Amino acid sequence: MATLLKPFTQPSSSPALLLPASASLGPLSLSYSNLTHLIHSLRDQLDKWEGPNGPLNQGDVVSISLGNGIEFALSFLGVGAHRCIAAPLNPSYNSTEVSFYLQDCSTSLLLVPSSALTSSPLHPAVQAARELNVPVAEVRFDGKEVVLEFESGRMGRGGNVVGSGEPREDDVALVLHTSGTTGRPKAVPLSHLNLATTMKNIVNTYSLTPKDRTFLVMPLFHVHGLLAGFLAPLLSGGSVVIPPKFSAGSFWDEFVGSGANWYTAVPTIHQILLRTPKPNPIPTIRFIRSCSSALAPATFAELEKVFKAPVVEAYAMTEAAHQMTSNPLPPLTRKPGTVGLGQGVSIRILSLTSDEQVSEGEVAIKGANVTKGYINNDKANQESFTKDGYFRTGDRGRLDEEGYLVLTGRLKELINRGGEKISPLEVDAALLSVEGVGEAVAFGVADEKFGEKVWAAVVLKKGSSIDEQTIIKQCKSKISAFKCPEKVFILDAIPKTATGKIQRKALATKFAKEVEQSNGFKAKL
Repeated sequence: MATLLKPFTQPSSSPALLLPASASLGPLSLSYSNLTHLIHSLRDQLDKWEGPNGPLNQGDVVSISLGNGIEFALSFLGVGAHRCIAAPLNPSYNSTEVSFYLQDCSTSLLLVPSSALTSSPLHPAVQAARELNVPVAEVRFDGKEVVLEFESGRMGRGGNVVGSGEPREDDVALVLHTSGTTGRPKAVPLSHLNLATTMKNIVNTYSLTPKDRTFLVMPLFHVHGLLAGFLAPLLSGGSVVIPPKFSAGSFWDEFVGSGANWYTAVPTIHQILLRTPKPNPIPTIRFIRSCSSALAPATFAELEKVFKAPVVEAYAMTEAAHQMTSNPLPPLTRKPGTVGLGQGVSIRILSLTSDEQVSEGEVAIKGANVTKGYINNDKANQESFTKDGYFRTGDRGRLDEEGYLVLTGRLKELINRGGEKISPLEVDAALLSVEGVGEAVAFGVADEKFGEKVWAAVVLKKGSSIDEQTIIKQCKSKISAFKCPEKVFILDAIPKTATGKIQRKALATKFAKEVEQSNGFKAKL
C-alpha cells in the first residue's frame, strides 16, 4: 500500500535526518533505523494514553504546534502511524487563531514543545487548548528517545484502539486549512495516498536518490516544506538537514558543512540568499527548486549565474498535496516564466463559466494526489470540482505549444506574501475590530521581496483620531504580524461599484501607482 510510512518499511543504517549546529541538540544524525524506532515509540505512547474523552481512535485529529525539528517529524509520522489525522499549526499563531483551528478540526489532542505547559507567559496554543478543554501533551526528545508528557489522562491502557493497525491508503493523514475569499479558511483533508503520490511524483521529477541530501528551509506546517523538503527526500532513501528555522547568516556554512546538494524554497528566500555573502568556493549544488509563488525570470537567471546550478520552478497547492507541475531538470528544457509540465497530473484549461476547454482560462488538474473535497463545505466542493473530477485551481493560465503551463493571473483575491496565502477578509475583520475603525478593505500589492505585501484602506468612525501606526499595532494584537498591513491609508470614503461592491484589485492598482509617483502620498479619491 502507498502510505507516507513507506520510507520506513525497510529501515537501514543510512542517515535520514540530520540536525545542524544551530539546533539545540545539533549536530546530530538519525538513521532510518533510529527514526523508525522513534516513530513506533511515539505511536505506542499515543496508543497507551487514555484521555478525558477516551483513547485516540482511528480518524481522530491531533493538532501539532511545533517548529521545525525532530519533534515535529516524529509527531507527524507517529500520528500517521497510529491512523490518526495530523493537523499542523503555525507556531506563531495567537490563541484566538489556534482556537479556531482546534474547534474546526474537532481536535482530540494538541502536541506542543517541551516546557510549553509551564511557560510564562502561557504558550498561546496551550491557552487556547485549556479554554476549549482540549488535552495537551509536550513532545520531548533528548537525542535518543522521544517522550510524550500528557497534561491529563492516564497511561498504561492495554489493547488496541478502534481501527488500530497499519494505516490504509484511504485513511486521512493530514488536514490543513487554506484561506478562502469567503474569509473562512477551508479544511483540506489529504489521505495517505494523496501524500504518497506527491512524494513519488517529486522523487520522479527530480530523480532523487539515496545520494541526495536537502537542506530544509521551509516550515513543516506547510505542504511545501512537509512534502517537497521532508517526505519526498525520505522516500528516495536520501536525507534531510533540519535547522530550527531559516537563517541567512548560517545557511551556507550549514549547507556546505552538512553535505547538502539541493534545497527548495520560495522566491523570497532565494532573493535573500542572493544578497547574502556567498561561500567561497561555491558548493556543488545539483539543483535549486522554487515554488509557492512566482519566480521572476531575472531572479531565475541570477540564481543560475551565481550558484552555477539549474533552477527549476514548480507550481503547487495544498489541495493537490503540494506539487502539480514543475520544470524538468537538464538536459530537458527549463522555461523561465513558466511553471513547467504536469507531474503525475492531468491538466486542462477551462472556461471561467463552464467546463468547456479553452486556450486560456482557469487551470484545472486531476490526479491521485488531489484531495477528494473540502470538509463540511458542499458549496466550495461544487464550485471547485468538475463533474469528471477536475479541480479548479482558481488560477488563470494557458499551455504553450510544448505543454508548459504559463500562469497569467489569479482569479481569487488571496494575497500571496512569500508563499503565505492571506485572506483579505480576515485582515478586514481584524482592522474592523480596532477601536475607531468604521470601514476597512485589505488588498495585495506587488513587492520585490515577497511577491506581494498587504496594504489596506480604512474609514474612521466619526470623532476618531486614531493614526496609521496605532491601527497597525492594534491589528498585530489580533492576527499574526505577517498578515497585518504594512501600510494603511485613512480615507474619507472607500470607493465602491454601483452595486456597492469593493474592487480590491482596483484599489491596489490606484494606491500603488500614486505611492510610486509621490513620496508623500495623499489619497485623492
